[in-house]
Amino acid sequence: MKSGQFGAGIDLIQRNAAVRGACETAAKETVQETTMSTPTVLYLIDTDTSDDDITHTATQAREAGVFLRLMLISTVPIMPFTGTTGLTFTGAATPDHWSELVAEEQAVLNARVELVEALMASTGVSGDITPIFCIATEVRQIVGAFARSADMMCVASNLRDAPDIFGSFVHAALFDAPIGVLLNSAPMGPLDHVFVAWDDGNAAASAAHRALPILKAAGQVTVACFDPQTRERGAEAEPGADLAAWLTRHGCKVTVAAYPSGGQEIGACILGKASELGCDLIVMGAYGHSRMRQAIFGGTTRTLMEQTEQAVFLSH
Repeated sequence: MKSGQFGAGIDLIQRNAAVRGACETAAKETVQETTMSTPTVLYLIDTDTSDDDITHTATQAREAGVFLRLMLISTVPIMPFTGTTGLTFTGAATPDHWSELVAEEQAVLNARVELVEALMASTGVSGDITPIFCIATEVRQIVGAFARSADMMCVASNLRDAPDIFGSFVHAALFDAPIGVLLNSAPMGPLDHVFVAWDDGNAAASAAHRALPILKAAGQVTVACFDPQTRERGAEAEPGADLAAWLTRHGCKVTVAAYPSGGQEIGACILGKASELGCDLIVMGAYGHSRMRQAIFGGTTRTLMEQTEQAVFLSH
């Protein structure tokens, strides 16, 4: 081979190597782009949710890199039935004004959709909005279907004004979808201090697993056990120790604490200690006992759901 041909061969090899390197770099960048994690948060609102609440949540979602999926829910006015005499059913009549009420509610919903879309656009958040117009008994089924393709659900605070429907929202996330629900706040960015109420049960474990992204981003995590019982496996298996070790391996800064309830209701203990420590969020398993027992006798889940002062992440 002549020297000129040899030099040309070297140049070709070098160019091919440069091309391969560029292709490999582009491939790596493509993989990074396609594997970026963008959590989806389902945010439930109604036509009375304030502009400030929507803007605040959308801004937090944008700053946290979250895809915000709004569900704007309006329920169809209840249709009164008439035409009964004693125990004999003589027919049902639809009042003339009922269809007008439905049309008015639909118009309010449509107008609110446009305003909410404008609010979202003004914050620059990545997201969408889905208006839902349905009867009250269908709310849970619809919310559950949407929640199954989300990472977490938030509920606007004003939805508590209708307790039955609010309960349907929460139960849709807890029982009809594999996600947790965040109440009383929308802290989507990193938190300073998260309080994990731990009792070594399945519900508590579910809450810890589903809240893991929140816990990993937190500055500090306290794993709190109330009236703990030492397991038979030995001293190394103190309540909360296994969870703390697991979280530590995920990079969390964890403290385990055991507290006596002193006969006080556990829900009140959790709220008291979380407030005393200045925690931003409580993570707790919901309905560790049966829902019937909770409904009749009350319970920790009910206490945490009904309170409005402390942000709480619930999962079943």
